[in-house]
Amino acid sequence: MESVPVRCPACRRDHAYSTPVYPCPCGAPTTPPVLRGAPVVPITHRTWNDDWVTVRCRGCGRLDQWPQPELCCPCGTVLRIPVRPVTTHGATGATGATGATGTTTEGTRPARPSHIPLPRTAPPPRPAFRPRPIRTARDAVTVAALYLTWLGYHDVVQPTERSPARIDLRATGLIARVDATTRPTALRDVECLWLHALTTSARSVLFSLAGYAEDAEERADGLGIPLFTTDLTGTPQPVNAPADELIGTGA
Repeated sequence: MESVPVRCPACRRDHAYSTPVYPCPCGAPTTPPVLRGAPVVPITHRTWNDDWVTVRCRGCGRLDQWPQPELCCPCGTVLRIPVRPVTTHGATGATGATGATGTTTEGTRPARPSHIPLPRTAPPPRPAFRPRPIRTARDAVTVAALYLTWLGYHDVVQPTERSPARIDLRATGLIARVDATTRPTALRDVECLWLHALTTSARSVLFSLAGYAEDAEERADGLGIPLFTTDLTGTPQPVNAPADELIGTGA
């Protein structure tokens, strides 16, 4: 897995970005070739069609669409990681795509360190989660449902009609909301979900593609609501300690 240095232009914080690895149908691992030395671009707007790059497999030469490499700085800035343009004949192997953008999030607090995962005495007795690429808002809900099932909620369903409380998924003793918008999830969303869970005696979980506002994350910490961010590869990541606890204990 290739790792490249990335500096956030907003806060000047340095990161080591590791490029994701995707399985080509031929079986060879494929990674978007990051353009070293090129400046990263803060993302302020995106569309679903612009979140993908074309990558050529080094093994068989096949061209496939994969999520645009991206990184979210703890200051809240979402960064697009440039990749090399795809070549016409692939003589040198892997490629990237042109003019794409990306977004994912990890809404951590700008003035404080990220949450510290709680120690776990043993790994959970479950296989590794298998992500599914996200191209639409519906895909984001599907990934959240698969992730909750992986955590041990085996009766996860999507309501046929979305309630005023904006509940996207339900299971026994659990409700979840999936925020697939391009703005960080707000404090009001956290509190509304918590109040609805309180009235139904259920646990609440939040998934977001664009991360969380600082006050929303603080409130979720106080209420014990697990927060997850999901990137376009379909891999949920814990944002706070309640999310770490949920991963450690499962349903």
